[in-house]
Amino acid sequence: MSRPVAVGVRATLLLTLAGVTAWVTGVPALFPSLGPSAFVLAVRDQGPTPRTVLGGHAIGAVCGFFTYLAVSTLLPVPATPLDFHPPWLILSGVVAVGLTSTGMLALSAVHPPACATTLIVSLGLMSTPREVAFVLPAVASLLVVDRLLELTATRYASSPVNAFNR
Repeated sequence: MSRPVAVGVRATLLLTLAGVTAWVTGVPALFPSLGPSAFVLAVRDQGPTPRTVLGGHAIGAVCGFFTYLAVSTLLPVPATPLDFHPPWLILSGVVAVGLTSTGMLALSAVHPPACATTLIVSLGLMSTPREVAFVLPAVASLLVVDRLLELTATRYASSPVNAFNR
């Protein structure tokens, strides 16, 4: 299998558990920033670590929720996400990305896709505590599938049948 196809298959498999969870339960377990995280995990030769993936998304979710709450408590925000008149959600998003960037570097949990998570939350696309609470379990589902795929690949590589075919 070519590398591009293998990466595509792996990224697809990484998102499967989150997708099935969203479909079966109706909870927001599949959201846009999981796609870049799945790609980074699928294409990597080394890193990111589970700590950086989970930590980055945790920082992004917290910073996004903090800025959304601060702005929506103090200023009138549109009922519809991505309505930027007045521009208060823009303020929330811009500040959230700055806080997330600072937090990821300060805590050595750099995972660029987490900046998408902070925008999703800070712009009001996932704005309730219940919705934000699903961010880390969804991210963890990628890591669980990633680990299962690694274990499967290791077992296949060390199997007697595979050794015989070399």
